[in-house]
Amino acid sequence: MSAKDKLIVALDVQTIDEADVLIRNLKDVAGMFKVGSQLFTLAGPRLVEAIIKAGNKVFLDLKFHDIPHQVAGASRVVAELGVSLFTIHASGGTEMMKRAVDSVAEVSERAGVERSQIVAVSVLTSMDAAALAEIGVNTSPAESVAKLVKLAESAGVDGVVASPREAATTRSTTREGFLIVTPGIRPSETANEDQKRVATPAAALRDGADYLVIGRPITSAADPVAAANSIVAEMEAVSG
Repeated sequence: MSAKDKLIVALDVQTIDEADVLIRNLKDVAGMFKVGSQLFTLAGPRLVEAIIKAGNKVFLDLKFHDIPHQVAGASRVVAELGVSLFTIHASGGTEMMKRAVDSVAEVSERAGVERSQIVAVSVLTSMDAAALAEIGVNTSPAESVAKLVKLAESAGVDGVVASPREAATTRSTTREGFLIVTPGIRPSETANEDQKRVATPAAALRDGADYLVIGRPITSAADPVAAANSIVAEMEAVSG
């Protein structure tokens, strides 16, 4: 993939109009657009369909985590929308992940369309050791990620969402072609905000990330196109 193809711009905005402007301006700079819980709750599947119909790829980041039957059904609907990537939680367990994989495969075979890829969320980048301890997880973020990555790979998903801090270990311990999607990307001149485990675009790519999810450093910039182009240039220097 080119550097541009590896850039996923997170449309974590409050209105459909804001999302439309960003998509229109960034469609030639970004390889994919992320629709998360806020925008999906506001606009629903019709927005996802519209983005795809306009020739763009969508990463639907709804982090499904429910009983296997519910996640299988949700995964089927998402696959029918035609998204390129979507998320489930690895902590939902093996059966839940396998049911999602089977649902997506069934849609692809039945409809004769490209299969949506599933990436399992390991540990949110907003969480550190103290936050994990609050919910009864007494291992470090790195140890927790490693355990969930192993579980996700065994369940047959296409990859994982992991912070750039765990990218290198994940790359070295998983099969060839296993995707690593990394949020928490912050160019050196931007603030970390609510992200705890962060890295620059160059560092994340060097450590094995396949896709970089970047939101506010681009979408909140005075010139989002210039910000995106600067990030892509940094990525090209590593990829090249």
